[in-house]
Amino acid sequence: MSIEIKRLTLGIASTHCYIVGDTAAKEALVIDPVDRASLILQTAQEAGWTIKLILATHAHFDHVLASRELKEQTGAPFLIHAEAAPMLETLPQQGMLFTGRPFPEAAKPDRLLTTAPETITLGEITLETLFTPGHAPGHISFYMPEGRLVFSGDCLFAGSIGRTDLPGADYNLLMKSIFEKLLPLGDNVRVLPGHMETTTIGKERATNPFLLDYANERS
Repeated sequence: MSIEIKRLTLGIASTHCYIVGDTAAKEALVIDPVDRASLILQTAQEAGWTIKLILATHAHFDHVLASRELKEQTGAPFLIHAEAAPMLETLPQQGMLFTGRPFPEAAKPDRLLTTAPETITLGEITLETLFTPGHAPGHISFYMPEGRLVFSGDCLFAGSIGRTDLPGADYNLLMKSIFEKLLPLGDNVRVLPGHMETTTIGKERATNPFLLDYANERS
């Protein structure tokens, strides 16, 4: 499989941006344009890749701050879930809330993803969308069957879960997303989250205290 993944940890929330490249076709897609569009573009260019697609797991500022600049620099279309799109328009206000200064406007989506599963392809890269709300409206995880890995955004972390104390968040909905969409992928699937280290479905099923507590509550 001619696929390589580069991770950049960027911005004030130390959020992961993933650049997924098809090394044969020399094309790449970006999952979560976190910050510093010029660095994201430079990293892809140094690998010999052309960025052809920009995806976002959700519309919190630390996942889309570089979306407009990266889209302008690459011409790549920007995709996000329909229920996340309204939050994009609040990016300047999110800046005032978290930093006291307005953030730049987000990119306008070129296509809105739906709740139903979709398949996104670029060269040899194939991603399946998983609708995983709870942390944020319209949250999407991206599953790569060939690599047995999932980009979980802020749904599932190593030893933790996404925050549910933010506007539009819902703890029970988040747990439903994890138990119905992520855990069934299989224990050997790697989890590439929006923050912290990489983990596996099996490790989180066996050791994540939030998942264990929720499973006990349901039993």
